[in-house]
Amino acid sequence: MICPFCKTDNDKVVDSRVSGTSIRRRRECLACGRRFTTREYIELQPLTVIKRNGSKEPFQREKLMKGLMDSCKKRPVSREDLENLATNVENSLPVNDSFEVTYDQIGNMTMQELKKLDPVAYVRFASIYREFKEVGEFVDQIKNLDK
Repeated sequence: MICPFCKTDNDKVVDSRVSGTSIRRRRECLACGRRFTTREYIELQPLTVIKRNGSKEPFQREKLMKGLMDSCKKRPVSREDLENLATNVENSLPVNDSFEVTYDQIGNMTMQELKKLDPVAYVRFASIYREFKEVGEFVDQIKNLDK
C-alpha cells in the first residue's frame, strides 16, 4: 500500500477489523510514521447504473459516499455510520442477470437508510435526488417523514 503522505510503499498493518462485508485496516507508514486507514471489499461482478438520461456507467461507491457526506455536512453523523449505510445500500441492490440497477433504486434505498439515520440529512438528500424546484416540495417531504 502506498502511503498517502510520503508516497512510499513501506507500511505495516497495525489493526484489522471486519466491518460488514469489508475489512478495515489501520496502517502505519514505516518511512514517515503516519497512520492511515484502508478498506478492502469483495469485488463481485461490477454493477452498472442506468442514469436518468438512459446512459450507463459503472457503479461508483465514492459517488454515493460524496452524496451522503454532502447531505450530512454539519450533522452529528460519523463517517463510519455513512460507510455502513453505503455498504448496506450496496449489498441490498437487486442484481439481475445483466448486473444493472437504476439510479432510482439506489436513490430510494439510500433515502430509506438516511431517514433512519438522520431526518435532516434525509431531506437534504431528497431535495437533490428528487430535484426539488419549489418550497412546497420540501414541505411535502417533511410531512412524509412522520409516515
